[in-house]
Amino acid sequence: MIQITPTIAIDDSEIQEEFIRASGPGGQNINKVSTAVQLRFDVANSASLPDEVRERLLRLAGRRISKDGVLIIHAGRFRTQDRNRQDAIDRLVALIRKASERPKLRHRRGPTLASKRRRFDAKRRRAETKRRRRSVPPADDQPC
Repeated sequence: MIQITPTIAIDDSEIQEEFIRASGPGGQNINKVSTAVQLRFDVANSASLPDEVRERLLRLAGRRISKDGVLIIHAGRFRTQDRNRQDAIDRLVALIRKASERPKLRHRRGPTLASKRRRFDAKRRRAETKRRRRSVPPADDQPC
């Protein structure tokens, strides 16, 4: 049982791990030992996740989610299976924790008094500029 939050826990049977050959450093072992982990977690059919967390997780995971709703995490940073396995589980837990946080609701606010004043000052300056560009009407008392 993997405890994610106080209310969310995932059973070990819901996670499938497959060990594959990793790329990167490792010397002769790289061609012989399968140290990288491909962790699979069926988000769409998991009984452990509440519906709202499931929806947020599907959105957060992006390209890591297959068409069937299975989250796939590749972990091959380390040279040992144990460390890669733990890394994959840690990344899964972090992703689910992030999905379990409710996004803050945005409260619409009106414009501030300072922003209104800046807007009117800019309008006033622009109007003054345009007023100065107008042609001056000819004076009536000057002879032509």
